[in-house]
Amino acid sequence: MIHRLATRALRGFDPEDAHGLAIAGLKLGLGPRAPADPPILATELAGMALPNPVGLAPGFDKNAEVFGPMLAAGFGFVECGTVTPKPQAGNPRPRLFRLSEDRAVINRMGFNNAGLEAFAARLARRGAGVVGANLGANKDSEDRLADYTAGLRRLWGMASYFTINISSPNTPGLRALQTKAALDELLGRLVQTADALPQGVAAPMFLKVAPDLEDAEIEAIAETVAAHGLAGVIVSNTTVARPPLRSRSASETGGLSGAPLMGPSTAVLSRFREAAAGRFLLVGVGGIASGADAYAKIRAGAAAVQLYSALVFEGPGLVTRIKRDLAAMLQADGFRSVAEAAAAR
Repeated sequence: MIHRLATRALRGFDPEDAHGLAIAGLKLGLGPRAPADPPILATELAGMALPNPVGLAPGFDKNAEVFGPMLAAGFGFVECGTVTPKPQAGNPRPRLFRLSEDRAVINRMGFNNAGLEAFAARLARRGAGVVGANLGANKDSEDRLADYTAGLRRLWGMASYFTINISSPNTPGLRALQTKAALDELLGRLVQTADALPQGVAAPMFLKVAPDLEDAEIEAIAETVAAHGLAGVIVSNTTVARPPLRSRSASETGGLSGAPLMGPSTAVLSRFREAAAGRFLLVGVGGIASGADAYAKIRAGAAAVQLYSALVFEGPGLVTRIKRDLAAMLQADGFRSVAEAAAAR
């Protein structure tokens, strides 16, 4: 109840200021502590043991400041970032908008973060739990591919896994890296970099893609990911599409997330499942606000899921409710595990 009231109070502030206050509160130890997870939710993602398949998407903990409190709040894993080699301020404010009537968010943050060195200093103190690093490129970079390899090298041995973010709509030209030739070069350089790093470290790599993809693009991305042996694809980032929306901020530019993304992102997830043909894993993101939403992603082929935008409206207690309802749905349909549900047709 306390955290629900705090969430309601934070909605009275500018969205970015509210986010800063939430981070400050978590750093002071004011976050919730979740009960033990139902055993049926224990699963594995690319060799990483998870107590549950519900992860925190990047964007919330950009600078790796509160991954511990968010794991304690009940997330099965936390992805920090997006981090770029050099610190950058991002786009001018205002750049984050609540669409309360639509249970949605629009952001044009622009990879604002404190940079790789500050991120690494905090991640080096990581304790138990799966914590990933979402890697990006600086807006003014002369070699964006080198930015990704720099992040991989600096955080090697610190992050549980890496996500290559080439799908944010808020860094001009970034999504061009999703084209086949550019993606092939990027993944080739990343794999080559990883092969030259200490091999006693298990650090799976995932590619994060946009939901605004055609079938031919999905096929090309799937083939490239499989050819380079990445662990999986995270589907999806925010969308530049604008379905019918009611909120007054609906016309703002940037990436749309939240409830309106649930259907489109799940449809793209299903198409990636067909294209993957079991060669790599999938993580489902976009619009999750309930156990039913998480279950829909899993039944569409996701080995795990991530959420963020729904926390703006529901608060940190949401993750416990999602897990409770997800466990009940798995049991009701006779599944013994998350992996079994994801594999079932």
